[in-house]
Amino acid sequence: MTVGLRRVGADLLIQVRLTPGADRDRIDGAKMLSDGETVLAARVRAVPEAGKANAAVVALIARELGVPKSRVSVEAGITQRRKVLRITGADRTVETAARRIFDG
Repeated sequence: MTVGLRRVGADLLIQVRLTPGADRDRIDGAKMLSDGETVLAARVRAVPEAGKANAAVVALIARELGVPKSRVSVEAGITQRRKVLRITGADRTVETAARRIFDG
């Protein structure tokens, strides 16, 4: 199993390290943090105010996985750079796409 990505029933949980205020929205692939955890590094143009950066990372992940935004939510870390995103009803196609973006 890809570290930073795990299945919980029909859902996938993805650990993300978000950098807001970037020059463009993008996924940088897997990154090992100083504490040894591996996360998906993502950047968004939105600023971290009034939920704008969270909404932008949800839209970015949804687009990359080919799922509606309504199926992606911030499970943990709403006010932090480190987040856990939940993709509800993730079938094998979605899981394969998630592994692909982790691998860059």
